[in-house]
Amino acid sequence: MNPKHFRPAVWAAIMFVIFFAFGSMGGSADGPGNATPIAYSDFLTELKSQRIKEVTITGERITAVTNDGQVLKTTATLLDRGLVSDLIDSGVTFDVKNPEAPSFLSQVFISWFPMLLMIGVWIWFMRKSQGGAKGGIFSMGKSKARMLDVNTNQITFADVAGCDEAKEEVGEIVDFLRDPRKFQQLGGRIPRGVLMVGPPGTGKTLLARAIAGESRVPFFTISGSDFVEMFVGVGASRVRDLFENAKQHAPCIIFIDEIDAVGRHRGAGMGGGNDEREQTLNQLLVEMDGFEANSGVIVIAATNRADVLDKALLRPGRFDRQVMVGLPDIRGREQILNVHMRKVPIASDVKADILARGTPGFSGAELANLVNEAALFAARRNKGTVDMRDFEDAKDKVILGPERKTAVMREEERRNTAYHESGHAVVAKLLPKADPVHKVTIMPRGYALGLTWQLPEHDRVNMYKDKMLEDIAILFGGRIAEEIFMGTQSTGASNDFERATKLARAMVTRYGMSEALGTMVYGDEQDSLGMSAPTVSEETQQKVDIEIRTILDQQYALARRLLEENRDKVDVMANALLEWETLDAEQVQDIMEGKMPREPKYGPPAPRADRTPRVPPGAAAPA
Repeated sequence: MNPKHFRPAVWAAIMFVIFFAFGSMGGSADGPGNATPIAYSDFLTELKSQRIKEVTITGERITAVTNDGQVLKTTATLLDRGLVSDLIDSGVTFDVKNPEAPSFLSQVFISWFPMLLMIGVWIWFMRKSQGGAKGGIFSMGKSKARMLDVNTNQITFADVAGCDEAKEEVGEIVDFLRDPRKFQQLGGRIPRGVLMVGPPGTGKTLLARAIAGESRVPFFTISGSDFVEMFVGVGASRVRDLFENAKQHAPCIIFIDEIDAVGRHRGAGMGGGNDEREQTLNQLLVEMDGFEANSGVIVIAATNRADVLDKALLRPGRFDRQVMVGLPDIRGREQILNVHMRKVPIASDVKADILARGTPGFSGAELANLVNEAALFAARRNKGTVDMRDFEDAKDKVILGPERKTAVMREEERRNTAYHESGHAVVAKLLPKADPVHKVTIMPRGYALGLTWQLPEHDRVNMYKDKMLEDIAILFGGRIAEEIFMGTQSTGASNDFERATKLARAMVTRYGMSEALGTMVYGDEQDSLGMSAPTVSEETQQKVDIEIRTILDQQYALARRLLEENRDKVDVMANALLEWETLDAEQVQDIMEGKMPREPKYGPPAPRADRTPRVPPGAAAPA
């Protein structure tokens, strides 16, 4: 029978049995089906009137047949002791019967139905807790691992980018699975377990599948949470079943994702040695340390919480090799983008290196999401290819949030935002150590009303004093432009001041970049209760505050001098922002060279009803 039709058929049979049982219980409970019910008083009246010919008494039920053949029925809740005498006096033929006993099926149904119902509900919950696994409750101890064979897993090292060092670390595992005799004849032993450690989204699972794809061996994948259940011993049974299946398909790879769900430090829970998670971990330790050296089963696990793993799990002989899969650098991000761009039609103006520069700190998963968002933008615009504009919009959306196109801003607020962002951009272009300005925009996104975007030319490992001082000056450029050109101060610079103060404080108290205070750490430490404990005297703290104030005042004065000397450039840039909302690097460079900014590559922005006509670029704006 088709499995889709089997379950409805079972439920139909159950309902039939229930209806049959209830029908048999109440089939003759009220006498003949054609009897007319009457009140007991009416029955007595008929009896005294000599219109009753025959009576049958069954328990409390009375069935009477009249002289004209009509059948009547009634119920006497209390036995009328004078009824028999009345029947005899009236010459009525009567009979007394015992109440009918319920049928055997009805008795069974009444006695066992509640218990069967409870058992059925319990089995249903057990099947749900097992995720509807095949075999139901009898498969609780079976492994939930999914096996990908050679034909199913087509991922290779060519599909993995941005982690060249990790691929080199696991390359010899591929060689061992392909030709184990090469290592065995020299007495070498391949690591039995490989632990991949890194932030989420860096490609740990993808790298494990690539190892299996390159080796052309079966690949068992399971999550650490799939081992642990509410019943003690189930997880250990699943571990045994997993390794038994793996040995039957050796050589193969077992991949355990999020192993910290089952591999945490033992003794930290409330259950002690009888805790289900700890028993599962114990069985995993035994299995990994117990199979033969030539079994061909390699365990690969992934986690971003290596610090919580049990030490016995990390010792040599189990997970005796750890592979760091960190966030990609600028070259790795470019490679990852190229891998994902192969799946979408890309326009000729798309530069993967520029996108890589603009996505510092992005993981492989976030870069894949960036390419997908760009493709969605292109689809909304009915394009045949994905161009650089789509990628820029996708990057802005991922980092800052979607555009707030419906936000209503007064023209005065837009003008103030334009001068604020122009102040940041002009100061950044005039300072030699500052990162290049990539984009300036006054389009609201998230909580920001505008943005000055700087892209570093390369990844930085260290920060240097001259660069940090220039960053502080750039942060002050927004507020200074508001004061010079708008004659006012707004709250839009609050985050700039906060970042500048933190940077100056770190230079003085942590990095030893103060000539007055020298190379000493003046930061607070935490005591045993987690409370901040000061490590310097009040007099020294006052010197720290004075030095921080000096750094901030010097950079504020530098930024103000630069903007005073370049008022014309700030005016042109602000008016261009009011007209076009966004300026790219080429337009900003035109303004800094004293030229009129070129037209936007993608045309002017869509008109909005809440905006008044803009001042043309290059025209003088009111102070």
